Amino acid sequence: MYRIGQGIDFHKMVEGREFWLGGVLIPHTRGALGHSDADVLLHAICDALLGALALGDIGHHFPDTDPAYKGIDSKLLLAHTYKIIREKGYKVVNVDSTILLQAPKIKKYADAMRAAIASILELTTDDVSVKATTTETLSFIGREEGIVATANVLLVRG
Repeated sequence: MYRIGQGIDFHKMVEGREFWLGGVLIPHTRGALGHSDADVLLHAICDALLGALALGDIGHHFPDTDPAYKGIDSKLLLAHTYKIIREKGYKVVNVDSTILLQAPKIKKYADAMRAAIASILELTTDDVSVKATTTETLSFIGREEGIVATANVLLVRG
């Protein structure tokens, strides 16, 4: 049996924060603001995994009101989410994701992101897609005020 999930996450970009994306630290003058490390890509993947099995969302499992998650590495959140998926008898077939941001360009970091995600989800990098697009300077993304990531996952029982 197959299940499909879709996830999306938004974060404000601010000065003075590290910029974590797809489990990779990217040099930039701004970083995403959030309770955890604010890795929008990993958060979107968590939501896609949880959504595929109708298990709620990342905020339900890792509330931003819980001090245990303050500053947490989102790779740990993804690993825990994947453990929940495995306990339900499913595994990931593939991940397709898109990041919407104006800057920085992330092409040179995409393979490292794919490797980080694949490692956690017991996949090969061929099973993980990380794409990015700008908004051609339109909206809060184009003004570099925020970042958005979307993810789709396919799960199979087994």
